[in-house]
Amino acid sequence: MPPVKITDTTLRDAHQSLIATRMRTRDMLPIAEKMDDVGFFSLEVWGGATFDSSIRFLNEDPWDRLRALKKAIKKTPLQMLLRGQNLVGYRHYPDDIVEKFVEHAAESGIDIFRIFDAVNDIRNMEVSIRAAKRVGAHVQGTVCYTISPVHPIPLFVKMAKELEEMGCDSLCIKDMAGLISPQNAFDLVGALKEEISIPVDLHSHCTSGMAPMSYLFACEAGVDILDTAFSPFAWGTSQPPTETIVAALRGTPYDTGLDLFLLTEIKKYFEEIKEKYRGILDPITERIDTNVLKYQIPGGMLSNLVSQLKEQNALNKYDAVLAEMPRVREELGYPPLVTPTSQIVGTQAVLNVLMGERYKVVPKEVKDYVKGLYGRTPAPISREIIVKILGEEQPITCRPADLLQPELDKVTKEAYGLGIVKKPEDILTYALYPAIAPKFLRGETKEEPLIPPKTNNGKAAGPLPTEFKVEVDGDLFNVKIISAGGGMSVRQADAERPKALDGAITASMQGMVLKVKVKKGDTVAKGDTVIVLEAMKMENNVHAPHAGTVKEIFVKEGSTVSAGDTLMVIG
Repeated sequence: MPPVKITDTTLRDAHQSLIATRMRTRDMLPIAEKMDDVGFFSLEVWGGATFDSSIRFLNEDPWDRLRALKKAIKKTPLQMLLRGQNLVGYRHYPDDIVEKFVEHAAESGIDIFRIFDAVNDIRNMEVSIRAAKRVGAHVQGTVCYTISPVHPIPLFVKMAKELEEMGCDSLCIKDMAGLISPQNAFDLVGALKEEISIPVDLHSHCTSGMAPMSYLFACEAGVDILDTAFSPFAWGTSQPPTETIVAALRGTPYDTGLDLFLLTEIKKYFEEIKEKYRGILDPITERIDTNVLKYQIPGGMLSNLVSQLKEQNALNKYDAVLAEMPRVREELGYPPLVTPTSQIVGTQAVLNVLMGERYKVVPKEVKDYVKGLYGRTPAPISREIIVKILGEEQPITCRPADLLQPELDKVTKEAYGLGIVKKPEDILTYALYPAIAPKFLRGETKEEPLIPPKTNNGKAAGPLPTEFKVEVDGDLFNVKIISAGGGMSVRQADAERPKALDGAITASMQGMVLKVKVKKGDTVAKGDTVIVLEAMKMENNVHAPHAGTVKEIFVKEGSTVSAGDTLMVIG
């Protein structure tokens, strides 16, 4: 029996799962050459949420990261996670954007494309698979593993056979929520090995605590590749630890042959890096949580959910949101919970709880999903839910991207018009993230400061900005208090937006104003969309609650608002 190979995920999925994808390139490069010496099957370094996070929070160019890693890592194939027609974004992009992105990613250093679709609709994977094959890359077709009444093992095997027929070079079982039990891993891998001839990779998370046992059972069924992460960034909602799996398989027919001494050396480096990021490591993501077997929430989603609820000042609603998720998932046809469907189900569950009324607020992405724009749902959605979310609109039945017009020429003109193109890939960055890319490409994004880890006495080690709302003569001000040497300095921010005005439209949640659709003096009808708010990475339309004339607008595009802030007044 050939040795089991290892894909290490420390530089992508591991930090996405534990520290909300905040690891900087400068913390990856010093250890890259040593990781290259290990003899991994591949290193997963790109894709997933790394693209968004780099330009939104880190003021880093993801393309530069990829090229820098490729320069340092010469022997080990570099791998990325690609969301099929969604690429590394949250919506379907037209075929011309998909093809160009795949070509440019391969040129910039990606050797292996792990391609998946959130609802396991192969139609959404066709174009990216073809494009990756055309540029000579290794394509790892992916089935998203989940548990539901509509996901039996034969369904996954059927999909795997179709992916092999499409030319995929290997197959990944992507168990993003850590749901696969040892017996299911044995049965599924065994069934796949009987039906397909390409190598099988098992990717799981330790959320439920079962992953290391499931990996051993998968080995016994003939798995070829396992996904792991160096122990400081393993366990919890991340992958099983690389060193542990290598040690456990030593002396067995599945022995990886990797050098434990070298792995331990690399581990020491990541121990120091973890300390640097401890301030943003949420204890929830490090714990074993058997609730996942009940709620089926993947690793990256848990850390995301915690930060979303903190953002909305609603962490006390965590348990209520967890309980709401399986209900929403069932109503939406049991999608596997992986980006972007995890975001769609999770955000709708959060809104159902925060608004106090289910489906009172439905983001654009949820409507698009129900309309069929993300692909065929695993189980049909009930007529009642379709009407509640879409009204009279009918869902589509074709491949969603067939409805999209080519966009590359249009976004190229737009990007040049905005003066944000310094290198060819800037056009792709803008095409993927038109709302946040211009700010980044103009050099206006600031790197998010790292929260210092706490010292032994529980106090923050170093200056920790704290924001307060302060009332002065009846006016509210946002005040940020920052340590300035020995003393304290107080910086007054913008005056608080007015509240409780007649005809006022207020923000129902914290977010960023994406679009202001009206101007002062415009006449609006009840129900008209007046503002588009981005909250929790979703677009939320704000509607006029009554007909009238726009008297005042208190926000502009790019403004950040808090729940309860007045956005505009319609008289």
